[in-house]
Parts: sequence; structure tokens; C-alpha cells
Amino acid sequence: MSKKNGNEALSRRAFLASAATVGASAIAAPAFAQSAIDTLINAPRRGNWDDQFDAKAASRTASAVVSNTPILGPQSVASAQQAIMQYQQIAAAGGWPEVNPGDQRLQLGVSHPAVQALRQRLAITGDLPREAGMSSAFDSYVDGAVKRFQARHGLPSDGVLGEFTLKAMNIPADVRLQQLNTNIVRLQTFPEDLGRRHVMVNIPAAYVEAVEDGSVATRHTAVVGRLSRPTHLVNSKIYEVILNPYWTSPRSIVEKDIMPLMRKDPTYLEKNAIRLIDGKGNEVAPETIDWNGEAPNLMFRQDPGKTNAMASTKINFYNKNGEYMHDTPQQGLFNKLMRFESSGCVRVQNVRDLSNWLLRETPGWNRQQMEQVIATGVNTPVKLAIEVPVYFVYISAWGMPDGIVQFRDDIYQMDGNAELALDTTAGMEQPVQ
Repeated sequence: MSKKNGNEALSRRAFLASAATVGASAIAAPAFAQSAIDTLINAPRRGNWDDQFDAKAASRTASAVVSNTPILGPQSVASAQQAIMQYQQIAAAGGWPEVNPGDQRLQLGVSHPAVQALRQRLAITGDLPREAGMSSAFDSYVDGAVKRFQARHGLPSDGVLGEFTLKAMNIPADVRLQQLNTNIVRLQTFPEDLGRRHVMVNIPAAYVEAVEDGSVATRHTAVVGRLSRPTHLVNSKIYEVILNPYWTSPRSIVEKDIMPLMRKDPTYLEKNAIRLIDGKGNEVAPETIDWNGEAPNLMFRQDPGKTNAMASTKINFYNKNGEYMHDTPQQGLFNKLMRFESSGCVRVQNVRDLSNWLLRETPGWNRQQMEQVIATGVNTPVKLAIEVPVYFVYISAWGMPDGIVQFRDDIYQMDGNAELALDTTAGMEQPVQ
């Protein structure tokens, strides 16, 4: 993935031809984007500033983007088709203007000529109500619209046009259309009936949905695999929740991470409560190993506890890659802009809520019982009475029945266009200075 400077203009590489063309949408399409701009221009003038942020405008902010409708379900393909039609019309009408504030930081309270292009951009995609009018003022209407846009693109909804918000905003309409066309093909591979109770992990969005009777029962922020160690796509079943798990290091982590750490600090294993176990179950002393040589053919097992890499919980599902979902002692990772840092397994925020939901149909287990066992620190595997289907998917663009269209960074570069990998994996979003 290329590392672009935040002040560099986005490269305009030619995107791969989509299976669906925009030609069929040309009928009446030019009126779509233009009517949004015309309505803005002709809206009643309220002077330079407008802080009439009424309930109708407020409903269009970031909170309106949240839905209990799951990404995968009977409505998924139809919602994606609706989104494609919208973006076909936008693309055929010429797309949206580029927002270029130069050195000016655009946020609430600023007055700048670039805000007019920002208003047009947000109105075309329905983020800004057309009655907000045309102005150079970044007022509360624009603030709410930017937050709504950020929420639709998985960015922090702070209302400030930082580096990645601006990059996402200036992705051309035809590239976004291509992204939708690519993703509807993925959506079409899933059956409408995914199971009465199931779990979905959407890798580009880095979040988890627990779905019951067609509605999202609980949603979780996640940390998934980095580009060099990606989380794999699977259709499987969750069969077990382990409370106070041991953590057994995969061979790849032993070779790439633990061996170099032991060369630097011979006490690393002891500090992190990691024991070496041979094939007969006997513990091996770390000082008997040549850490400058090849990784030993031993199990690297971490005891349950606060330093355990999986903290309180591990969720197992059938797969050949040795991946699983789990808790983490590093809760601060969930606050990062983009969360693609694991070695393939998925860290789940508020994982105990998910575990409680998974165990609800397993006799003898409720939230109180689960918390009591976790408090003991004793390793306790719990088999689910009814295995729960789980789907690890790669959906970077999708629509919802209410017309909200969502986009995410193409972290694994699977969407066919370099512009869609915005390098948001690099860290925290920085303001454009």
C-alpha cells in the first residue's frame, strides 16, 4: 500500500472497468446532481451565518447513520442496487466538485470560499439538506452534514475536514460507483437465510454484528488483520467460548515477533507469563534455548490473567487458519482511526456482551455466571449448546433500506482501484493545516 503524504493530491489512476455501466442511468440523470445544487443556490438567504439547527437538520447527523438492519440479509442486494442507481445518476451528471481548502482548516465557525464547494459536495450525496442554502459559512448545518458523511465512511464524526475525511470526500463519483458494483457481486454470493442467530465480521469496516431474527442485537468495534497478515474470509460456526483462556502463540508470531524480542530481552517470556511446553506436556526452561538460532519446536503458551493476549475471553469457530475472536488488554486500540493491526485474529470490543449473547441458549450460563467465572481466573471452556453461524466478509461499500450508503477503506486492496485504499491504516487522522 502506498504511503501518501496528507498534503499530496490524490492520484487519479484509471479505475478498472465495472461490469455494470452507467449508460443505462443517463435518462434524467443530469437533473439529479444539478437539482441539488440549484436548490441550494435558490434557498432563502439567511445572511452569512445560519445556526438554525432544527430537529430536521439534526436528524441528518451521524446518529442517523446507525441502523439495526444488518449488512447481510434479505434486503442487502436490493439496497445495494438502490445505491448503485443513485451513484449512476450522480456519475452521469458529472459527479461532485472537488473540495480544496488549501491551508485553511474547515470546521464549525470558519468562513471560507471552499465551503461553497463543500456544501455542493454534501448536498449531492444527501448529507446536507438542500434547504441549508449556499454560503461560505461553515455553520451548524454543514457541521451536521460533515459528521453524517464521516459516519458513512467509518471516520470519527468530529465535523472537521481532516486529512482522511478530505481524501474520502474527493474520491470521484465514478470510482465510488465502481466500488458499489464490485461489492454487490460479493453480496450476491450470500443466501438470504443466514440463520436465525448469526455473527458477521466485516473486515473493511472492522466491526462485528450479532444478528437475531433479522435485527442487529449487538454491534462491536473490532481490530482485524493487517495487510501483511490478513484476516481470512470464512463461513463457519462458533462452537465454543473460553473464559480465562490460555493463549498459544501461532508459529508465525513465534518466528516473527517472539524470537527477536527474546534476543533483546531474555526475560520477555517470564514478564509476560509465557511458558514453553514440549510435546509431552513438560515445561522447558527458556534459558536452555538458543534464541539466536531457529525457533524451537515447542508450544509457547501464555497463562490466563491480565497480561494474557486474549484477556478474559476467546471465541472459537471452525477454520483451517487457527483464527479466532477474543478480548484484549489493549482497549485503547479500539479508539484508533483504523483498526487493522492484528495477525489475523479479531479483537472484539465489549466482547463479554457478545459472549453473553452467544451463551444465552446454553443452559446454566447467564451474565452473572460468566462474570463470576472470569473473576476466578480459572481456564473454563464452554461448548455452545447450539452452534452459531459466523461469516467473515469483505464488504467495503453497501446500501441500507433507508437510502444510507456506506463506504470503507479498501484495506486489502481488493476493489480494483488504488484510490480506494486511503492509507487510513497509518494512524490517527490529522487536521489539514
